[in-house]
Amino acid sequence: MSQAQTQDAGREGSAPARTPRWRGPGIWRRGVVVAAVAVVLGLIMLLHAELPNRVGNLGSLTETFLPWLGLLVPVLLVAALLRRSATALIALLLPAVAWVNLFGGLLTDKTGKGGDFTVATHNVNAENPDPVSTARKVAASGADVVALEELKPEAAPVYEKALADTYKYHSVQGTVGLWSKYPLNDARPVDIKMGWTRALRATVESPRGPVAVYVAHLPSVRVKFNAGFTAGQRDNSAEALGQAISREPVKKLVLLGDLNGTMNDRSLAPVTSQLRSAQGAAGNGFGFSWPAGAPMARIDQIMVRGVEPVSAWTLPATGSDHLPVAARVKV
Repeated sequence: MSQAQTQDAGREGSAPARTPRWRGPGIWRRGVVVAAVAVVLGLIMLLHAELPNRVGNLGSLTETFLPWLGLLVPVLLVAALLRRSATALIALLLPAVAWVNLFGGLLTDKTGKGGDFTVATHNVNAENPDPVSTARKVAASGADVVALEELKPEAAPVYEKALADTYKYHSVQGTVGLWSKYPLNDARPVDIKMGWTRALRATVESPRGPVAVYVAHLPSVRVKFNAGFTAGQRDNSAEALGQAISREPVKKLVLLGDLNGTMNDRSLAPVTSQLRSAQGAAGNGFGFSWPAGAPMARIDQIMVRGVEPVSAWTLPATGSDHLPVAARVKV
């Protein structure tokens, strides 16, 4: 047998060349399940406002933690790469683009300089073991106006004494209070349909003119296995608060408080549709405030109307399960 015949025989007996796994029709057939999950995830982000609230307030629950759905995108990306699936990789563009569209603006630092009116708000926690230290930490923010929520009757005098040196004027209505370096006028409770006082409004006579300041602590929400996201009372209070704000004659307005909901939660629309989030307009990042140990949502809000947010931030932890939040605005 000649050398050429030997080489031909060797070639005839060799195994056929393998097609690389990133080539051929298989890359489109593999990873269909991963692709389907990616599409569903993207549709939830894009159409979250259409999720029904009739069953366990599913829509509001999803919207409360909506930013965290983005963590599923890198997980699905790894799965798509392991499956070597072009279909899954293309499908992943939907949730990735949807998340960037919803929250990409929060990833940039929009903090500005200037401003002439600093405000802060803090749910101090009724079971706070050290209210004096908490009051001093909030006052150290340099805020001109401080709102406190969840004040127990026996604890309110402690906060009043601890803040007296910094804030000459204050008003406590029920379980919420407002402390100010500037005179307060027309301080009164706001009825948010709870049966007891958890909201107030007052006019702060700032050097740049009057500012209506609202302090509110909306009812808590719970996630229950048998009932879903129970937020009915919170939603009713949000409606009442929104009506009060809509009737406010003072053009410059600041809302401070624990609303037990995020800006994405459609049930807070009676309030959020009228006001602008200081964190969203002038913050750096998401500004999560609860729970203090590992913040997952911003339910403590500073919202404004008729004034320009310049910067917004969270303050260091106190003895509460919430972080204080602050903002500086231009009146």
